[in-house]
Amino acid sequence: MSFLSFLLGEKKKTASVAKERLQIILAHERSGRNAAEPDYLPALQRELVEVISKYIKINPKDIKVNLERQDDLEVLEVKIELPETR
Repeated sequence: MSFLSFLLGEKKKTASVAKERLQIILAHERSGRNAAEPDYLPALQRELVEVISKYIKINPKDIKVNLERQDDLEVLEVKIELPETR
């Protein structure tokens, strides 16, 4: 890291910020309660729509977020239907 980037700060990539947020949310939910459906999923879906909409025009209904539990494993599934390219 250069001295100039230290003083001015570095802008993080959107993907790395989103990944960090997902890791924090999952860690928080694993350590907390065991609800049937976590209350953060709708907010997560809204944020994903906002981020993806910066790059591609999509319908908010084309993003589905689902959390599945199987034994000791939790799987966060994100399905995004992208528009056809012309």
